[in-house]
Amino acid sequence: MIMMVENMKKKTLKSNLITYAIVIAGFAVLQTMKSTGNLSSLLSGLLVSLCVYSILAVSLNLVVGISGELSLGHAGFMCAGAFSSAFFTKLTSDSITIVPLRFALAIIVGAAVAALLGFLIGVPVLRLRGDYLAIVTLAFGEIIKNILNLFYIGIDDKGFHVSTMSEFDLNMDVLSGKVLISGPQGITGITKSSTFLSGIILLLITLFIVLNLINSRDGRAIMAIRDNRIAAESIGLNITKYKLMAFTVSAALAGAGGALYSHNLSGLQASKFNFNTSILVLVFVVLGGIGNIRGSIIAAVILTALPEMLRFLSDYRMLIYAIVLIVMMLVNWSPKALEMRERLTAKLFRKKKEEA
Repeated sequence: MIMMVENMKKKTLKSNLITYAIVIAGFAVLQTMKSTGNLSSLLSGLLVSLCVYSILAVSLNLVVGISGELSLGHAGFMCAGAFSSAFFTKLTSDSITIVPLRFALAIIVGAAVAALLGFLIGVPVLRLRGDYLAIVTLAFGEIIKNILNLFYIGIDDKGFHVSTMSEFDLNMDVLSGKVLISGPQGITGITKSSTFLSGIILLLITLFIVLNLINSRDGRAIMAIRDNRIAAESIGLNITKYKLMAFTVSAALAGAGGALYSHNLSGLQASKFNFNTSILVLVFVVLGGIGNIRGSIIAAVILTALPEMLRFLSDYRMLIYAIVLIVMMLVNWSPKALEMRERLTAKLFRKKKEEA
């Protein structure tokens, strides 16, 4: 029994190291291509976005794949992280002059705000199941977006000024005051601090957190609840506690991804974090394989880069994109494809065993 547990631990560690190695190798290849001028300007501009969507896909897979709940409000947590981090950057631009430090603190602020919202929303919402949970989380994402569109916030020597009318109604001092959030126009003049390196580091941190949670005692409890809620409850597992843990961690990581996203732009509007963004991230999770962390990253990278790589095909690029989606779905979920993959895996395993 002890030998079996040790073998499982070794297998898990090996799988995790392969995932980290794939990410680092991808970074090394793309960075080399960029530095040598072999990467197009279009793809160079997508490098941070690839990291952002990979982080979002991995974090959502923690809820959808590991916890077994359907959440459609991931764009809301991303929005909360993006706006709170950008707000922090604008607010501290004069007091914290070291850009990397300010950016790191902004990511922590974005993750913390999103985690707090995830906890507050999760306490009542996670008592729901299935379609009801999906509808409520979808509503949360839309509420966050519309609230941010409503407010105008400025600051001067007298402190903060808030209005729901326009930035001209903030009653700020003209000389010392500055607008931080400008309603539907969002936040402008953000310092672009996000880089491909910072994105990869944040992705590796996300992977470390998620993979270690999955393989921990808490992670096994979360998966036990997913597989059989009644049986898990009968042995004393606190259903709400473990579901809330997965939901809050997922929200925090989405907020960190939102912070990375907001600092890759000079202007940020809440309208960008709509229902379509949540569905897009869910597509990455489903096509990459529900519960498959490595697959989520691969799907996010391919499906984010593909539309831009096919832009030269004009009207046909979305048709090709749709075909790729269908093929990926068939490869990952078709019973025949799964059976073929199992046979190939078994054959390779036997071959390695014979060679050894």
